[in-house]
Amino acid sequence: MRQNTVKRALVAFALALPGAAIATVVAAPAAHADGCYTWKRDLYQGRSGDDVRQLQIRVAGWAGRGGIVRIDGDFGPETTAAVKRFQTAYGLRSDGVAGRQTFTKLYQLQDNDCTPAHFSYRELDDGCGEGGWSGGPVSATDTKATAVRTMWKLEALRRGLGDKPLNVTSGFRDSNCNKQVGGASDSQHLYGNAADLTSGSRSLCEIARASRDHGFSGIYGPGYAGHDDHVHVDSRRENNRDTSTNRTSWAAPDCGVSR
Repeated sequence: MRQNTVKRALVAFALALPGAAIATVVAAPAAHADGCYTWKRDLYQGRSGDDVRQLQIRVAGWAGRGGIVRIDGDFGPETTAAVKRFQTAYGLRSDGVAGRQTFTKLYQLQDNDCTPAHFSYRELDDGCGEGGWSGGPVSATDTKATAVRTMWKLEALRRGLGDKPLNVTSGFRDSNCNKQVGGASDSQHLYGNAADLTSGSRSLCEIARASRDHGFSGIYGPGYAGHDDHVHVDSRRENNRDTSTNRTSWAAPDCGVSR
């Protein structure tokens, strides 16, 4: 009873504040004890900072057909559009403003190690079973961070497929692993930037088609050599370290996916 009395007193105090102060109290995002990241202000077009960058990582999978969300810390039109799609996908008010409801949903989807609910570091780790994030062309820290971005796009793709499970058969590969499996010398797998997918409840063509709407600039699937038993997705347009692959490339001829 005493606790409820204190709460009522605090509310009464807030209502007694000047108008501007009331707006500040009401608009602030909900406090949240989160092991990965906690947002402390509403975000919308025109704002910038690391909190925007953290948001972009989590909504990049909602870029729309053929689009990408640049992880640059600037809340521009493409970020607004991605936030709106995220909000729509989860039944929230679709206004493009990341506030209390949007952050609450992200917290629900986010594990304490910053990975999304349905994907893990283990799944995206070395495809040859060796473990670890080193042995590629960039540092282990950068590779692991890129893998997190990949996982958030996979979470969006999973949602877009009706929340049906996706299986990652190959994620990050170090240079030795990539050679063992016959991967391309400039494979996006070397950067933690790619995943090979299957599903027990969705066809490979359904995966390939849906991937076009979830921020993947590299898609290879049925009808493309060596990809009849899985769908490869990657984010090569965002991998600025390798300009030779910084483009969109879709090829799943049996699924009508090409670009």
